[in-house]
Amino acid sequence: MTPLLIALALLAALPWAWPARVPPRPAAGRPVHRRTAGAVDIAVLLDLADAALAAGASIPRALQAVGRAVDPADLADTAGPHAVGPALRQAGAALVLGASWAEAWQAAPGWLAPLADALEPAWVDGAAPGPLLRRAAEAVRADRQRQAQEAAARLGVRLVLPLGLCFLPAFVLLGIVPVVVAAGGGFLGG
Repeated sequence: MTPLLIALALLAALPWAWPARVPPRPAAGRPVHRRTAGAVDIAVLLDLADAALAAGASIPRALQAVGRAVDPADLADTAGPHAVGPALRQAGAALVLGASWAEAWQAAPGWLAPLADALEPAWVDGAAPGPLLRRAAEAVRADRQRQAQEAAARLGVRLVLPLGLCFLPAFVLLGIVPVVVAAGGGFLGG
């Protein structure tokens, strides 16, 4: 009866002992790529920009085309802080009007930084944008896969305590108690 009470007390204390959800910290020098609900995946945006540039569009026109594709003007929530289409269309229009790269991307949400960072060498230095965009998309996907593997590893560690609390009393009651009772009965009986 006492082991059962101890197990119940431990299970009651378990929610307070369970660690709180801590958001992942970025690795040194690498941002965590987060999306908000309803936002377009940054890796998909990188792929769309690559396709638009491969079709022959200039960087400003590709940004405007991707902005129209992901968020048509008649459906755009231009007041929202995470409106992708208007931000891309505005960056493309600013570049056409002669704004600097930093000025063009000033109003864009922060999670669009991989797109801006991948296209900047192409705009500033004239580098080929295709390989830069593909490499950036691969990096985003690899980072997400690494984060998923780390989360799975943390889950395994977090499951040890609850499983131990469930299986240890059962092991004691079904494995050790019968042996002790049988051995104690053998000594007392005879």
